Amino acid sequence: MPRRQKKPRDPMKPAPCLGVVRLDYDYPPAKGDIDSPDSFGYDVYYRAVPGLTFEMCQEGKLEGEVKDRYFETIDWLINEKKVQCITGDCGFMAYYQKLTLEEVNKKSSVPIAMSALMQIPAIITGLSSKEGIIIMTANEENFLSMQDAFKEEFGVDILEPRLHIVGCDGVDGFEAVALGEKVDVEKVQPGIVKLVREKLIEFPDTKAILLECTELPPYANAIREESGLPVFDAITCCNFFVDAFQEEDMYGKQGWQEEWDGEQEDYTFGDNVPEDQKDDLVNQPAETDD
Repeated sequence: MPRRQKKPRDPMKPAPCLGVVRLDYDYPPAKGDIDSPDSFGYDVYYRAVPGLTFEMCQEGKLEGEVKDRYFETIDWLINEKKVQCITGDCGFMAYYQKLTLEEVNKKSSVPIAMSALMQIPAIITGLSSKEGIIIMTANEENFLSMQDAFKEEFGVDILEPRLHIVGCDGVDGFEAVALGEKVDVEKVQPGIVKLVREKLIEFPDTKAILLECTELPPYANAIREESGLPVFDAITCCNFFVDAFQEEDMYGKQGWQEEWDGEQEDYTFGDNVPEDQKDDLVNQPAETDD
């Protein structure tokens, strides 16, 4: 009797990964910051857009060559790095949510999550109409200037009475964010916790906290300890999408997806930008010794 041929095993699916569109803006990120690969338990790939400065993003502009490079970056993350989700490294990239989604959906179904604020509708659904959310941001004035954009992009009216906007720009040491300098997390953390404590007294209806700024997640655990409330941020937003692609190891079919090797790709600001665009970076990468 001829031997039965074994059915070839299906190739394993790759572990899910994240793509981050970076501003043309270089600074030393702390662990927990979206620009620190150590903030994630899966592969993350970065690429800056030459000419897309913080000032341009803050104004919600995206045009000309910069717009072309932005979508080249999106295409690279999808087609070269095969990412399962795309985000940005600045809260003001909320201006680009709908535009990016519309462009991506012409070719792909990769989820787009350009701002932590897109979590608000889900959070609100889990609260009663009398319960509120504290939204912590780097600068309250700048944040409020985006009211129309947030309503257009995410259906969120940030002036709704149950949303309590809290700026962190007065916290000692946090001014380093605006200056593009390294933030001393240990120095800043007590001030952030103190601010939360005060605002919970001011807004006793608060049942959840959302950190809008991409440089605030390093303080999420301290805020959770102080408040006893759920804390959402840019990292939880990315995890929401990427985890949905991840093999669940507690139940169901097993062994169909590769495990993450625990190693992030080495990245220095300016890496992955095409050679013919590197001279167009407004912020040139710092020279390092080999």
